[in-house]
Amino acid sequence: MYQQTQAYLEQLKSLLKKHQLWQSEPIAPELLQSNVPFCHDTIVFEQWLQFVFIEKVELLINCKQPLPRNFAIAPMAQMTLINKNGSDEIIEILTALDTFLGEPNE
Repeated sequence: MYQQTQAYLEQLKSLLKKHQLWQSEPIAPELLQSNVPFCHDTIVFEQWLQFVFIEKVELLINCKQPLPRNFAIAPMAQMTLINKNGSDEIIEILTALDTFLGEPNE
């Protein structure tokens, strides 16, 4: 399960970089203090993917901790990535990840 999840994350990172949605500079830590889902009041969705979702899931994988289950990130991507380069490819990967982590794989 960890290996497949990491593969999805690598594909996601690759797509974000390919479509210039990956940020090379870190964001200000206070921007992550939001209480709003996806921190959408302080950062854009692709920043949330990079600095919250990918980082946290990779930490869970590296520490062999339980992975999040039964979530839906793709619908938020469909709403926020509209008209951005690579949105279809990114949504496809997120849909696959939503499905994979929503199934009983253990």
